[in-house]
Amino acid sequence: MTIRLRGHHLLCLLGYRGKGYSDGFCANMTTIYETLRTQPETELELIEGPDDICAAFPDDQVPHCENDSVYRKDEDILALAGLRIGARIRWSDVCTQVAMRVKPDDIGRLCRSCRWEPLGLCREGVGHLAGGGLLRELPGNAAKEPPT
Repeated sequence: MTIRLRGHHLLCLLGYRGKGYSDGFCANMTTIYETLRTQPETELELIEGPDDICAAFPDDQVPHCENDSVYRKDEDILALAGLRIGARIRWSDVCTQVAMRVKPDDIGRLCRSCRWEPLGLCREGVGHLAGGGLLRELPGNAAKEPPT
């Protein structure tokens, strides 16, 4: 099984704690997250544009998957991590690259337009990875929406 991911979702996964845009989105994201958490040798294909996470974005919300700012964020994150679109790479190798090249303070700059950034989850996830950690078990009762 190969999971198709865009650049910024590599960092989103590090910060994922069961929160999302809808129940369907969370179910899809949790399935991907748990696959990578329990099977870190899973192969990824790094793609441009909407990926396997975007596939579950709710139809009743304004999608941002095709926004220019999201494409720029994908490019910036891949470049910083030393990765490229079209690469086929194991999740464990992505984690190694991110741990070596991405710092928690990079999140504020890279993800400043993301509604989830103020929660600090991705910043904390990058720090955890840099400290030798891996994806953690998800909390049992996380809220769906970030505070406004």
